[in-house]
Amino acid sequence: MFELQVVSNTPLNGIDDVHVVAETFLIQIGYLPKGYDPKNGALTIKDSVPYKLFMDYFMAYPERAWTVDELAALLSTTRPTIYRHVNKLKSLDILEPLDVEIDGQMHRGYRIRFGDLGKAWSFVESNVNMAMDNYRKTVDHFTRLCREA
Repeated sequence: MFELQVVSNTPLNGIDDVHVVAETFLIQIGYLPKGYDPKNGALTIKDSVPYKLFMDYFMAYPERAWTVDELAALLSTTRPTIYRHVNKLKSLDILEPLDVEIDGQMHRGYRIRFGDLGKAWSFVESNVNMAMDNYRKTVDHFTRLCREA
């Protein structure tokens, strides 16, 4: 299921701090909730598991696929916590699953779609366009039904 929060916004082009841009963007698209209160002893969003997962692993190494077990160990958290945040990024269509070989065995890994956030975002935009087209069809149909009633 594709799910993206769309809010009116101003491009963040005038901000040079990558962390300010990342935090604002991640809140705008709904990955991090507005007013997010980090858990597990994190003092700021920058220290939180979802932020570090996105920035320190997926964005720092966009072409690398990470397993949930690797990420849980690296972030000192549980598999369910990693899955919660991975699933949120998957619902945005920013992540893609890939097979990863570890000690001769295949495991499910995740990375930024196409190994490039810009290309991944094109995929997100296509999903938004399809969703908006479907909303338009529903509005047109609803309006027609209301007129006939």
